[in-house]
Amino acid sequence: MSTSTVANVRFWPIMIAIFFGAFLSILGISTINVALTIFMNDFHAGLSTVQWTLTGFMLSLGTIAPLTGYLGDKFGYKNVYLYAMGGFVVFSLLCGLAWNIESLITFRILQGIFTGLILPATMTIIFQVIPREKQPFAVSIWGLSAMLAPAFGPTISGWLIQQFSWHWLFLINVPIGIIAIAFIMIMIPSYRIGTASRLDKVGLVTVMVSSASLLVALSEGREWGWGSGKTIGLFALGVLFLAAFIVQELRTKNPLLNLRVFGNYRFSITLVANTIITISLYSGTLLVPLFLQNVQGTSAMDTGLVLLPSSLIMALAMPIAGKIYPRVGAKWMTVSGLVLIIIGSYEMTQLHSDSSNFYVIFWMAVRNLGVSFAAAATSTAGMEEIGPSMVGHASSVTNWVRNVGGSFAIALFTSLLASHSLTHAADLAQAGGNTPAVIQMLSFTMSVNDVFLIATFIAAAAIPFTLLIRKKRNTAKTEAAAA
Repeated sequence: MSTSTVANVRFWPIMIAIFFGAFLSILGISTINVALTIFMNDFHAGLSTVQWTLTGFMLSLGTIAPLTGYLGDKFGYKNVYLYAMGGFVVFSLLCGLAWNIESLITFRILQGIFTGLILPATMTIIFQVIPREKQPFAVSIWGLSAMLAPAFGPTISGWLIQQFSWHWLFLINVPIGIIAIAFIMIMIPSYRIGTASRLDKVGLVTVMVSSASLLVALSEGREWGWGSGKTIGLFALGVLFLAAFIVQELRTKNPLLNLRVFGNYRFSITLVANTIITISLYSGTLLVPLFLQNVQGTSAMDTGLVLLPSSLIMALAMPIAGKIYPRVGAKWMTVSGLVLIIIGSYEMTQLHSDSSNFYVIFWMAVRNLGVSFAAAATSTAGMEEIGPSMVGHASSVTNWVRNVGGSFAIALFTSLLASHSLTHAADLAQAGGNTPAVIQMLSFTMSVNDVFLIATFIAAAAIPFTLLIRKKRNTAKTEAAAA
């Protein structure tokens, strides 16, 4: 039944059902970070290959997000959420049964397709079903679920690897996912806002080709050579299809991804800032486990325990951020968060082989506290001026940009880590006085510091955009304009 309002809204049952889905979808990313070294050893594969278990997953997250608006209008967002969770469970099982690195990457990409529908679907349900006055708090709970996953993910991952095997990183999702499916069916009301339109097939093809081409070029450019024909060709193909996608979405009457939401100034500015924050977040979750395991010889379990305190702080700060957001406002709450991210990221550029666990925990906690405040502010500010009929498309745009940005960040950081390691190793070998083992350890540590420095500059780049955030427009005028 098509309706513009949802009666008998029960806040906590709906948020519990949303919490499970968002938690599991992010858990699929955070558990893998600790396991990259394990995959390299078990499958006898290099980092450039193994990282596709993460970047391939992120790529499918980004490329499928534009479909959420179409599917939500056609089938209803509850059904999209429900079937996406079912697909997530199925491919989690297949990932756990993978027999080589190629099959694992394939199943991870397919798992990401269903996972990529979960976050935009749950965000849309919040802004379509939850009363407006409760939406900032609802977003903070939604964010809390996404922050708890990276908090507990590395620890759970390390424990499962140590007690059982890496297969259980995926098998553990099956029973939890089944519980989530039951909660979705029982706790979220059936509703539909808007009407379905024809699928924009041209838009779907162009966005998928563009995203895939750019990510492959960025991931493999170091090995192929940045000036090689394959690398340049893929970059050119990606840019060409991206331009074609933008033109198609602005011309067609039924766009796959309604890019007209960028006409909302507040939405556009906060999305840029939020994407930069996401990129900065992934630098820590990728680099710290690699440093701890490859340089300090820390076990998977202990790596998870080192990451746990800072991630818990990030998770617990989200509800607080949701509560103080109406008083502080988007601009200054985001600026304060970015300052903490910049300070913490810069201090992580000072790592050395005997850096204490306390040093890593403390400065990662500073970074993650900043992520909580900045992410909560930009996520809420960007969506609160969007009318109910456009929330699905705005949510899809948000998750598409963030996930594609995140996948590019992982590919970029991985490539920079490898290239800087080779450069530093060559310099150290030429200087002499160190054994090959020491050179490998020192060069890797130096490259980690280099990439953290780049992440620091990326976080600083968000501040000018944050200062451009305007005050929220009058709600009544906004809704009237949308109507």
